[in-house]
Amino acid sequence: MTRRWLVTGCSSGLGRALVAAAAEAGDRVVATARRPADLEELVRASPDRILPAVLDVRDGGQCEAAVAHAVDRLGGLDVLVNNAGNGVFGAVEEVTDDELRDQLETLVVGPWRLARLVLPVMRAQGAGDILNVSSLAGRTAFPGLAAYVTGKHALEGMTQALAAEAEAFGIRVAALEPGGYATRYGASLTDAAGRSPHYASFTDPMRGLLATMTEGPTVGRAEDFARLVLRIVATPGPLPVRIPVGPGSHAHLEATQEAAAAELAAARVLLDGPLT
Repeated sequence: MTRRWLVTGCSSGLGRALVAAAAEAGDRVVATARRPADLEELVRASPDRILPAVLDVRDGGQCEAAVAHAVDRLGGLDVLVNNAGNGVFGAVEEVTDDELRDQLETLVVGPWRLARLVLPVMRAQGAGDILNVSSLAGRTAFPGLAAYVTGKHALEGMTQALAAEAEAFGIRVAALEPGGYATRYGASLTDAAGRSPHYASFTDPMRGLLATMTEGPTVGRAEDFARLVLRIVATPGPLPVRIPVGPGSHAHLEATQEAAAAELAAARVLLDGPLT
């Protein structure tokens, strides 16, 4: 089966690797990025299978144009991958309203908008996959990534609701939760405007850790992520709504679940007994 894809955030990292892998597998892909020049090498490698499109997911008009372009050129859409992302680094007190809005526009509003645009197409087809690239931060929290964590938690909430709503139409929806992959995420983080020395001891170690996630035995390759996504879309039947992928993801989330169970037990103890 030849699949038709629309993938956001393809200038580098996971999105770029996924586009290349899908094209190599014989699929056709509309690859998007904010800067057209970032896609030129991808398109040259597979000009018959990779179609470029300009897309900043914060721009509603560009989202509409990208979906229309994909449907027009491909005749439909089988897979939407909401992968585009950015990050503002700062504690809650350090992040301004505008920085938070921009983060949520990219991580939540953009994917929501694109899902809304492709749903009528997939519903008419009676099939389709919507994959939202979340993070381990979609189920846990990390100091210094308050806005990013908030966005990923919201994205996973949207994914869960949409999965329940779309199932009856043959549309599968899942959140992919990558572990440690070698991408430019750590280097691309933007410092919040209101950085304060009060939080440095909590947040600086996290910033340093993110900067080192470029290679090593505990860091995955973007190409491996792409192969896992191809396996997911090729698997028949229902999908888990949340799918941890990559190095350390399952172990981290198992520890998160244990901590959540302990927290629930502590809350029960706190509130048990008669009120006075």
